[in-house]
Amino acid sequence: MNVRRSATALAALAALCTAAAPAAFADASPSPKPSGGSAALPKGLYGAKDPKFDGVWRQSLALLAQDAVGVTPARSAIDWLAGQQCEDGGFAAYRADASAACDPKKGEFTDATAAAVQALAAVGGRSASVEKGIGWLKKHQNDDGGWGLNPGGPSDANSTSAAVGAFAASGQDPKQVKSAKGGKTPYDVLLGLQLGCDTKEAQRGAFAYTAGKGKPVANDLATAAAALATEGKGFVFEPAGKDAGKAPKPLDCGAGKGGGEDGKPAGADGAAEAAQAAASYLSETMAGHGNHLLSAMPGAKAQPDFGSTADAIVALAAGEHSATAAKPLQWLQSEKNGALAWAKGDPGALGKLVLAAHAAGADPRSFGGVDLVQQLNATGPKPESVFAAGSEDESGKDSDSGKDEKDDDKGGVGGVWWTVGVFLVAGIGIGFLISGRKKQQL
Repeated sequence: MNVRRSATALAALAALCTAAAPAAFADASPSPKPSGGSAALPKGLYGAKDPKFDGVWRQSLALLAQDAVGVTPARSAIDWLAGQQCEDGGFAAYRADASAACDPKKGEFTDATAAAVQALAAVGGRSASVEKGIGWLKKHQNDDGGWGLNPGGPSDANSTSAAVGAFAASGQDPKQVKSAKGGKTPYDVLLGLQLGCDTKEAQRGAFAYTAGKGKPVANDLATAAAALATEGKGFVFEPAGKDAGKAPKPLDCGAGKGGGEDGKPAGADGAAEAAQAAASYLSETMAGHGNHLLSAMPGAKAQPDFGSTADAIVALAAGEHSATAAKPLQWLQSEKNGALAWAKGDPGALGKLVLAAHAAGADPRSFGGVDLVQQLNATGPKPESVFAAGSEDESGKDSDSGKDEKDDDKGGVGGVWWTVGVFLVAGIGIGFLISGRKKQQL
């Protein structure tokens, strides 16, 4: 059975709560306090809501989004995220007391770790943390090549996709990341979760969340995450600029076609074909719903899912399908559709929209008449610097002194710009993750 992904992928589905907060949660409290405690949240943390389920996730998306658009995050924000890392390299959803030991079996999460690795790789100067996070992911890779929400959990599309993004961010080829037993790669799991020609035509190319009893069921959030991962990319990548704008290719289900008996892509070169098929599914599905995705949470009423729509745009842009991504991007920018109200005051949601705009070549500083970058900056500590497109007074909650120099090789990111997704997500996504969240999910 397929289930909807938590924005942070850090708790049971009841904890879905970050980058999809409805407008009712938009106004932040000036003195946020974690649940069950009396102390205010750390100054380096983005957002004013309780971070119990999504602190690491939303912080990662915020840092990724800022870095992608030329904003240098505050040192305190980067320090806070790096300080959340457990001794073994993994990340929990949120650690109120970072000096307390983590629970390696239930307290650490693939999605949070993958998102944090991408963010720390992006901002630079944290190669040791990135390496520890990558080591944790390698240690907890399942025999089938994928990852589950927690170490040892059944592999799912969102967690596996988030991990793929982390390896890409650290400069490693995800196709070469093989399990200790069996030598399986993440793509062995992902391609196995894609629906093929033996399913209804409208679902072909989609991804199931995880393998389970009975026939796999298409899950839009899982598909958005996997579409990005099968492109070999994470939450942020260098935008292609003007691409050919070609529509993605659906699965070829003609007689004798397809990589396997069910027509699904297969083999070492199947990822690219799988990405095309997933993008085609997302395109057709969004077009059928008025250029957006609907909530994939079991039992949820049919309503727009802004986070997964943003994830889908990122995935389409990663495959260089700019024309296909344009309409859902325009839909997100329309004030009447609610995405801008949904994101206001929420760093995870704002990060998702910035990521989508950045990937698709739009201007996040003029997104439906709103400066998303300024709004994002205002949810956290004042950035060290803002790219020329921004202004000197794009301040956050507090100001940090000093500059966090990128004194190493950006954790192995190379020339890639990283922004959640993630992204997870993601959205998810996130992934996603995480991507994707507060009553709706990313």
